[in-house]
Amino acid sequence: MKIKVNLHFHTKDDIEDKEKAAMVADYDLFQGLDEAKKLGFDAIAVTCHDFVTDDPKYYKYAERLGINLIRGVEKTIEEKHVVILNADKSAEKIKTFNDLCAYRKEHAESFLLAPHPFFNGGVSLGSKLKEHADLFDAIEYSWFHFKFLNLNGEACLFAGKRGFPLLATSDTHYLEQLNASYLIVEAHDNSFASIRGAIRAGKFQNISPDVKFWSAGTWRIILKTLKGFLKGRGKKSLS
Repeated sequence: MKIKVNLHFHTKDDIEDKEKAAMVADYDLFQGLDEAKKLGFDAIAVTCHDFVTDDPKYYKYAERLGINLIRGVEKTIEEKHVVILNADKSAEKIKTFNDLCAYRKEHAESFLLAPHPFFNGGVSLGSKLKEHADLFDAIEYSWFHFKFLNLNGEACLFAGKRGFPLLATSDTHYLEQLNASYLIVEAHDNSFASIRGAIRAGKFQNISPDVKFWSAGTWRIILKTLKGFLKGRGKKSLS
């Protein structure tokens, strides 16, 4: 059966998003799940920054909607972002890539995605991905690309060279992004084990059309990111 999946999704429960101006989600997880249901998603991974969402009320609500809510986290490791899927609360304690290696050994059921790995910005993995490639299962194909500019190019080359699946996600911080970039997976059901198996077997399709540069959603992301950058520069100048 065909399963519609998004593996990178934030909400206003996100600790980092509450504290930083760059990427403030304007919806809670209940609202996010309602929108996912409306758009026909069968599985969504909630991946707040440095926080594993494990409140049972969300998972019960997702189950009532027929959506598999996958526990995840976008963890900051040595100042770089890593998406850990099928995560548990112990993932919040990871600080270094050595910690991540130990976590992988103890959690064979986990799945590591390298988010926007070669985008310009301090939190993208860059050379750390090349250094620790053996820890990862897949590379993200970010939604943020235009007809005239696609910053996923190096990620595509790296994934092809190393044999990694390249997975489209929306890295959702605003609900209008949710349907911008996602996977169609040929799986037995919407369980994470089935989705993971299908991805590893190459039984998926990326849906990620070019973003319109003049769209309101695009400029909201650009302006929020710029605001967060300038706020960070201001703090540094005072320190």
